[in-house]
Amino acid sequence: MKNKNLPYLILLAAVLLFFWVKKSQRGKKNTTAVTVDAVTTAYTDLKEGKTNIVYSKHATCRMACRHIDEAEVKDIFEKGTINLNKIEKDDRGTTYPVEGTTVDGQHVRIVFAPHGNEVTVVTVIDLDKDWPCDCK
Repeated sequence: MKNKNLPYLILLAAVLLFFWVKKSQRGKKNTTAVTVDAVTTAYTDLKEGKTNIVYSKHATCRMACRHIDEAEVKDIFEKGTINLNKIEKDDRGTTYPVEGTTVDGQHVRIVFAPHGNEVTVVTVIDLDKDWPCDCK
């Protein structure tokens, strides 16, 4: 005798599996306190002249492609919001993606990497527009 509910059970199992896989792909979440402390310290040091912003070659190229200048980068660093889901750690250190809106209305993510008395801008991303760019 066939079970009439079997297709529904299979569908339910597939939906649950889908949501479990999507949730697992996001990775381990970082704690807010550690993240905010690192960026806050770098920002405070920057305002007090103890820290300099350094631009990677890649970031400089991306800024040119996306029409984002150093003043806008500094403004996002000062006023933006850290995207906790995009923080990355590797053997070179931790990068902090800070998101915000520039004075000309671009919704951007700027990835910063604090190291000692420097904050390196790793890359600059326009979240709303895909700009043509030939950065390598």
